[in-house]
Amino acid sequence: MAVVLGFDESPGARAALATALSVAQRFGERLVLVYGSAPPGGLGEEATAHREALREIGAAALSHAMEAAEAAGVDSVVELVDSKPAQALVEVAERYDATVIVVGTAGESPIRGAVLGSTPHKLLHVSTRPVLCVPAVVD
Repeated sequence: MAVVLGFDESPGARAALATALSVAQRFGERLVLVYGSAPPGGLGEEATAHREALREIGAAALSHAMEAAEAAGVDSVVELVDSKPAQALVEVAERYDATVIVVGTAGESPIRGAVLGSTPHKLLHVSTRPVLCVPAVVD
């Protein structure tokens, strides 16, 4: 079993990382750090360049999250997935038999999330596993 975390270095994701580390430590579970790198749209030459850029950004973000996990002494693995974020999290959660999927929120309204398609909003509707949404910490 594992704790699956969607991580992209946003303020919400950083708050979610702290929560996911705490949950993984408390229950002695592996932390799976996930970044979905599929671009919106997905067709044409621009999509290939966009996908490559997203993979680079995702790899850097996951590297930073892995450093935090190592510092906390939490067994962790990285999954850079060529799917949109919500789908990537669902796929990885199934593969690792996740206890919970942890994601950060951007503090947007439920209507805005539904219209724009936020990852937490999508997960709450498509995941068969519990989803823990962590609000961004405002300094």
